[in-house]
Amino acid sequence: MATDPDPTAPTGGDAAPAAAEAGPAARYPRPPVTLDEAEWVWRELSVEALRPDGKPEVVRLAVIAGLTRATGARYGDLLRVRAEDLDLGPDSEAGARRARAEGRDPGEGRALVRHGKHRVLREHRLPPEVVLLLRHWMVVRLELAAELEGSVPRALLLTVHHTHDNGTTVSSGLPITRQGLVLSWRRFVHRTNARYGAVRAPLPTRFEQVRRAWVEAGTHDPGRAVAPSAV
Repeated sequence: MATDPDPTAPTGGDAAPAAAEAGPAARYPRPPVTLDEAEWVWRELSVEALRPDGKPEVVRLAVIAGLTRATGARYGDLLRVRAEDLDLGPDSEAGARRARAEGRDPGEGRALVRHGKHRVLREHRLPPEVVLLLRHWMVVRLELAAELEGSVPRALLLTVHHTHDNGTTVSSGLPITRQGLVLSWRRFVHRTNARYGAVRAPLPTRFEQVRRAWVEAGTHDPGRAVAPSAV
């Protein structure tokens, strides 16, 4: 697996926060952002991702934010989500009519997420706005993996840049690592803080502080337990 390159990669003492980002909840002594702040992040990412010139990294970040907001998942949980774990709803008008007849919003979807170190399997409802982003990302991820030999990786979240491993260029479209998610969020924070620094408080460099705002506010769907044998 690969990590997207980071032009602002931390060195020396600055590397510690990145390592802490990947650790358990006990390593996050900093308080969550406000719910309004977390919702601002979601709106900013979701709007930017759907622009005609939206960059793949922003689309992926919007998907991460949307899935986190909808399911409460942590980075490690999201890394285990596969493309086939998603049900993005009916593709046809007939399917939409059936969904409405069953009392379901035809724009909603479902996601299977394996939570925590014990990988507890739960099925979560996905709101229409997250389904819309995921449909867009599914097209983008196929484009990212176009240069790979063989089939597209099963992992939902893929790298968006070519990377270098011991002097060898590695294609984009490979499953991203936890550190790749950490650095991708940090790049977004640096860009956003530089852009809005004069008019709003800076975003935290740890996405966990945003995730906890949604979880503590109860915005996510707790989901229902699913037996592994049923998948």
